[in-house]
Amino acid sequence: MKILIINGPNLNLLGTREPEIYGSVSMDEYLNELKLEFSTDNILYYQSNIEGELINRLQEDDFEAVVINPGAFTHYSYAISDCLKNIKKPKIEVHISNIYNREEFRKKSVTAESCDAVISGFGMKGYKLAIQSLI
Repeated sequence: MKILIINGPNLNLLGTREPEIYGSVSMDEYLNELKLEFSTDNILYYQSNIEGELINRLQEDDFEAVVINPGAFTHYSYAISDCLKNIKKPKIEVHISNIYNREEFRKKSVTAESCDAVISGFGMKGYKLAIQSLI
């Protein structure tokens, strides 16, 4: 299966950004682990801090399923939500932290309703859980 993992703003800083919340493993390190574990699948990765770039990547249609962590766009990007609605493939939203155990504004996801499922609070393992549920 060809799975696109797409990360939103500030997730390029994983491994150094608030390690008490997001852990100390970089996305590159974890992505290598995922590619080894799911070696029969094709895992693509894209990250951007720019909303329109994320939408453009999602519209490329070169994948069979999406694992998306929209980062802060989770809470207010109706543009990403609309884009996800138009993708007729499996979509799982992932959050490293438990968004329901954080600041009030983080408890609302406007993108979740456009996805098939949400995984929140399992750390980086959330990406693995999402892939396992897709294949």
